[in-house]
Amino acid sequence: MSFATHYRRVGLIVPSSNVTMETEIPALLKARETILPDRFTFHSSRMRMKSVVKEELEAMDSDSERCAVELSDAAVEVQAYACLVAIMSMGHGYHRQSRVKLEKAAAENGCATPVLNSAGALIDGLKELGAKKVSIICPYMKPLTRMVVDYIENEGIEVQDFLALEIPDNLDVASQDPTAPSELWRKLDVRGVDAIIASACVQMPSLPSIEMIERASGLPTLSAAVATTRQILRNLNLTEVAPGGGALLSNGLPATLRDVA
Repeated sequence: MSFATHYRRVGLIVPSSNVTMETEIPALLKARETILPDRFTFHSSRMRMKSVVKEELEAMDSDSERCAVELSDAAVEVQAYACLVAIMSMGHGYHRQSRVKLEKAAAENGCATPVLNSAGALIDGLKELGAKKVSIICPYMKPLTRMVVDYIENEGIEVQDFLALEIPDNLDVASQDPTAPSELWRKLDVRGVDAIIASACVQMPSLPSIEMIERASGLPTLSAAVATTRQILRNLNLTEVAPGGGALLSNGLPATLRDVA
């Protein structure tokens, strides 16, 4: 058996200014390596985008097929397209169209590969948790945040409340304190919700906050990065568990809970 066969190759389709996807998703899967034998390597292809505005997001998405082809050259086993707001800015249900388009591009290059995206992964994660009503934190400007809310609600999940941090520069989004959501969630109306989305963006760091929020709120908590990690594992036919990933990566059970603080 060759050395390479011990490792699962994960392809990442990344906005050029995104630095968090390649931090939080590997962190979750590396944490998983401490409890399970599977090992992973990560391989990225980038699309140009600096400001989180609709025009740049649409131009960036048009470059995603090139990325899928490049990653298929590396014979990755799964590809994850991580820019939730870019997918959602393309219209209701576009996460399904994007997957079909990129899987076709990879297959035509001789390497049929499942291609998931963070928008679809978040929707799927909420449904797997049985969440009918949620409250969310977004780094986006309010118009883009409302578009994200509308997209989620079009998938049959009510958004009770949202917090828009209104940060237009993508590098500024990445520079936010990853523990900040552990307090920001307290600004949300979470009465009667089924889950909290600590970061509806793979660029806004939140991983250390996930289980902190679960413990403080008593509610399952997830992020776009956590949901994307779950779908990566699912498409690799691996157990969907990773330490630090909250309820979605611990068989649906939130971190040790107490009453809402």
